[in-house]
Amino acid sequence: MLVIDDWAMAPMKESERRDFWEICEDRYQARSMILTSQMPVSKWHEQIGDPTVADGILDRIVHNAHRIEMRGASMRKKRKGEEPAGKDPAGGA
Repeated sequence: MLVIDDWAMAPMKESERRDFWEICEDRYQARSMILTSQMPVSKWHEQIGDPTVADGILDRIVHNAHRIEMRGASMRKKRKGEEPAGKDPAGGA
């Protein structure tokens, strides 16, 4: 099992695209991978950069994938007792 946290947070450089392509190709239909990202899936292609490489990477990631999309406030902020901008912790406006 390979776990990649905060994937695609910045545009990939050529060497990063090539390395990640090799990882995806090696693991495709043989080994499991978990990706977490704060970047919406709709932006992943753009973050990878090269359209041909992005197609190959995303085809291998998405094929047979189970996608779980989280919504709501950050659990880290909730644990720290922080409230999202514009919310009054006392319940007022």
